[in-house]
Amino acid sequence: MSRRFDMELFLVGVLIGSKATQHRHLRQAQNMQAAIQQRWNRDNPWTWQAKHVRWFFAHHLKNRSSATRYYYKLTAILIWRRLENDLKPGLIKIIP
Repeated sequence: MSRRFDMELFLVGVLIGSKATQHRHLRQAQNMQAAIQQRWNRDNPWTWQAKHVRWFFAHHLKNRSSATRYYYKLTAILIWRRLENDLKPGLIKIIP
């Protein structure tokens, strides 16, 4: 049995802001991870494709407020920054 991907360790280099903001980003990243894992069986951002992130915003957050979608977008941008140097330069363009 493999270990669960550690989102906190993954984001530690790009988390910014107050402790509360960092916890919010971490919680939202873990929510994104869980939703994409459940739907697509992709357990970490290294394996995510644009369609996975688009699905998350279009379907998983469809009944959420615009403020909630905005904060998830900020978290997705942090994930993109973490992946920026490794094959994911276009991810930011697909975030609504």
